[in-house]
Order: sequence, then C-alpha cells, then structure tokens
Amino acid sequence: MRAFFDSDLWWSFTRSPVTVLSAVTAFVCIAGAVFAPWLAPHNPFDLASLQLLDAFKPPAWSAEGDLAYPLGTDDQGRDVLSAIMYGARVSLLVGFAAVAFSTLLGVTLGLLAGYLGGKVDALLMRIADIQLTFPGILVALLVDGIVRAALPRDVHDQIAVFVVIFAIGISNWPQFARTVRGSTLVERNKEYVQAARVIGLSPLRIMVSHVLPNVMSPVLVIATLSLGFAILAEATLSFLGVGVPPTQPSLGTLIRIGNDFLFSGEWWITIFPGVALIVMVLSVNLLGDWLRDALNPKLR
Repeated sequence: MRAFFDSDLWWSFTRSPVTVLSAVTAFVCIAGAVFAPWLAPHNPFDLASLQLLDAFKPPAWSAEGDLAYPLGTDDQGRDVLSAIMYGARVSLLVGFAAVAFSTLLGVTLGLLAGYLGGKVDALLMRIADIQLTFPGILVALLVDGIVRAALPRDVHDQIAVFVVIFAIGISNWPQFARTVRGSTLVERNKEYVQAARVIGLSPLRIMVSHVLPNVMSPVLVIATLSLGFAILAEATLSFLGVGVPPTQPSLGTLIRIGNDFLFSGEWWITIFPGVALIVMVLSVNLLGDWLRDALNPKLR
C-alpha cells in the first residue's frame, strides 16, 4: 500500500484538482447507488407506500414542495431522489457488466490475433473492421431486436438486463481487440517472449503469464472510458423503450417517463435524472482522461 502512495500515479492524481473532484463525485454516485436501500428517503418501488395524492409535487424549495420529497415526485407519487438512487443501481450494474464482458472478449481475441498472426489475425481484424463501420448503439439495437423477436415477451422481460449487457458489450469489443492486438504484435518479438519459447512454455501460458500483463495499461484506460459509453448506451436504449423493463427502471427509463410531462410544467421529473446521468458519465470520463495521461510514458 505504501508503494502505491509513493508511486507516480498517486502523485499525478493528487496534483490534479479536477481528477480528485471527479473521483469524489464518482464515489458519491456509486455509493449512493449501492447503498440506496439504506440511504434513499423512500422505496419508490414499494407499491404499498405510494400515494397518488402526492403525485407531481415540485421540489422541496418550491412553494408547493414537501420536505419529505427533496426533488419532488413523479406521476405515481414516487420520490424522484429515491428513484434516481435506485435507477443508478441498474445503470451502473449494466455499465460495469457490459464493460467487463467487452473487455474479456476483446482482450482474448486481441491476444489471439496479435500472437498467432496469419489467418487468425486477418479473420478477427476483418470482423472488427466490419463492426466498427456501424455505430455502437445501432449494433446494440440490432442485438436487442433479434432477441426480442426470438423470445416470448415474458421470457425476454425476465432476462432483459442480461440482454442489454450482452448487446452493449458485444458492440464495444473491437476497441479492446485492436488495441491489445497492436500491443501484442510489439511484445511477442521481445526477448522475454523469445526466452519463454526457448524453455518450452506453451503459447497459451506465454500469452496469459507474459504478454497479457504488459498490454493491460491501455486496456484499463479504454475500460474506464468505455464505462461512460456503456452507461449512456443503456440510458439511450431505455429511453427508446428497448432497454431494461419498467419494473427495473434505470436513469434512462426515468428520463423517458419524465419526458412525457416536461412540457406540462413538471420539469423536475426528467431534469434531475438527466443531471444525475450527466454528472455520473462526466466524472467517469474525466477519470479516464486522467488515467490515459498518467499511464502515458511520453507525458511523464
């Protein structure tokens, strides 16, 4: 632990006020989502506790506001602040899981393409090139549409979160694969890899034990930046009505619900979830930008 606090990475982190603020903001967002059942003022999905008479209450600082609902209520009388905290749990779950899936798939294929070369490299990279010609959100919509057509509605609703994770993850793997493939092409010709071949280590062990640790720095940067994309992609899918089901609303679902009442004066129902989404994604992206600069040896 002491070695970490004495490292260049920690020094770079503490010398950047924007990065520190972004880290604190991201921590607050994640903590608020993870501990929502204990921190949220209300449980917005407990039907027994909802009061339709409390619907459309403005924020607490308004003349008609109620201190019990700091950010107001929606059309069903749900506390907007509590709904944001619970909705952020779904958004973060989908974001982290999608990034983990795309990282695992992309790093594996990138290692194989870079180390084996030849036809394997050509085939995998051409597949990646073809997929990169399509916007990521379009690939996610296509995957989700295929699954919806193939499965009954009730079955799809039960696995909707996993479908969204797969759809977003499968749309983002080429970035990891191309980066890892390029780094692997450099590493496989170095002396330590040649020495591992001479002593008879298998290609799989060389890739996992020797090459992989030396190509992970750019992967960490891409994964951090991809988290913001994954959260936005999930919000976009949910806003379009093809993401998570209404019984498990995310920030995108809350924005879509509030959008129906935006022009009738109940602006807080959609504005506050939108601000929460912006703050969350912005803090993650700023951390990714710092990590990219901190791990770049040319900028040290």
